[in-house]
Amino acid sequence: MDRPKYLADRLREVLLNGRWIANTNYRDQLSQLSWEQARTAVGSLNTIAMLAYHIDYYLAGILQVFDGGDLEIRDRYSFDLPPLQGPGDWDELRTRLRTHAERFARHVEGMTEAELQEVFVDEKYGTYERNIEGVIEHSYYHLGQISLIRKLLEAGTKS
Repeated sequence: MDRPKYLADRLREVLLNGRWIANTNYRDQLSQLSWEQARTAVGSLNTIAMLAYHIDYYLAGILQVFDGGDLEIRDRYSFDLPPLQGPGDWDELRTRLRTHAERFARHVEGMTEAELQEVFVDEKYGTYERNIEGVIEHSYYHLGQISLIRKLLEAGTKS
């Protein structure tokens, strides 16, 4: 099995164009939402925009490492979405997420099996493969939340 290709396909599946596991993906879920819906809070849940930002934050941070930079992302900042002022901000966030997702998948696809087994930044973080798998699992987790929040919004539930 070509493990890098397999992982890249799984990333594309959850983020860009797949339907196998969840019968949806980020592109589908986010493309159907207005900026008002994306920033609408349902009870104490994160907004859909915050969840999209959160996933993009991690993709961008790991891409920086892939590009030879340092790991600068921190969990405490991963939900610090700047306020959405209008539809342009929402469009920009969705475009950035799609762009980072495709760059991330292309990078993974170009890795070797040996590179997947290398230490990611520091031994405490495990291997590149473990981190890539973590991104996939983390993305599915929040995709489920986005799907449920969308259903609540469509049902008119806000509190």
